[in-house]
Amino acid sequence: MDFRETDEIGLLREAVAGIAGKYGHSYYVQQSRAKEPTTALWDELSAGGFMGVNLPEAFGGGGGGMTELAVVCEEVAAVGCPMLLMLVSPAICGSIIAKFGTTEQQQRWLPGLSAGRKMVFAITEPDAGSNSHSISTTATRHGGGYRINGQKYYISGVDEADAVLVVTRTGIDERTGRGQMSLFVVDTDAPGLTKETIDMQILEPEKQFTVYFDNVEVGPDRLLGVEGEGLRPLFAGLNPERILTAAIVNGIARYALDKAADYARERNVWGVPIGAHQGLAHPLAKAKVDVELARLMTARACWEYDNDLDAAESSNMAKLAATDASLAALDQAIQIHGGNGMTTDYGLATLWGMTRLLRIAPVSREMILNFVSQHSLGLPRSY
Repeated sequence: MDFRETDEIGLLREAVAGIAGKYGHSYYVQQSRAKEPTTALWDELSAGGFMGVNLPEAFGGGGGGMTELAVVCEEVAAVGCPMLLMLVSPAICGSIIAKFGTTEQQQRWLPGLSAGRKMVFAITEPDAGSNSHSISTTATRHGGGYRINGQKYYISGVDEADAVLVVTRTGIDERTGRGQMSLFVVDTDAPGLTKETIDMQILEPEKQFTVYFDNVEVGPDRLLGVEGEGLRPLFAGLNPERILTAAIVNGIARYALDKAADYARERNVWGVPIGAHQGLAHPLAKAKVDVELARLMTARACWEYDNDLDAAESSNMAKLAATDASLAALDQAIQIHGGNGMTTDYGLATLWGMTRLLRIAPVSREMILNFVSQHSLGLPRSY
């Protein structure tokens, strides 16, 4: 095993950091307070080809994989600009369409995604929670196509997107009683699709929405894969979602550790830098260890996914390890700054809400521990 990053990955990190660094955390805070998306940064990254770095070259992408996209997400977050739609549009939607879309569907949507156009993902419902089999949004046959009815909850950035990839129920498995799922691409301006903003108490440039589908009609060309067999393409998108969540919070953790270490070296109390005291140095060092372990698991999950191996275990472990480590690193960075850590100017507390959100979503740590208990340890299923 060779743990050294390739020259190409190093250059990718440098290029993305160079672009994102021109904006920095102050830009992120400015846009979030104005409730405006980080469009300028997104567009500049898109112009450089970084938003489609994981998508096939035949459709305008970079021909890379989850490894490259994770680098892009991490480096943008490492300058204080975590962007949720990076894990939704190119990662979830792009990966599913690239793997399961027909040639016509790939030609229709992948060039746009490669160029930075946005497609969001809708699976969560108020009454289904983590139980995807209980999804109540339905797609029923109507004429030559389908009619979609139901609602989705906590859908990020639907106001910025051209389309939304919707997980629906198209039938019931008679053997298990579980819903049979199907995935559809729906235009965000389709008649019958409406949205309502969810008021969030976190600082983020993306808005969250409840999305309603009232007899939204789509043609058969909008169905991804086979009707009723959407579980496989769905999970092909959920592993990238977990991986990119880990990449984003790994970047936030690096940002927090860098700021904390700088402050601990420069802040003098009683004639010595505060970083000379083990009471501050050791917790920060422990946070560094945990972040680097999380980054290793994230890299492993990327490698497995890119090599068509089962990446579910590593993806879930990476997400749990990274979100726990990032929250601990950010909390320690705030503690080292004392009262300054809670101010806007020092740029730490402004990231707490986003980091805490990503510990809950897109999959809770409790559901990850259920997965590891059952699939990694062979324990009886608890739910």
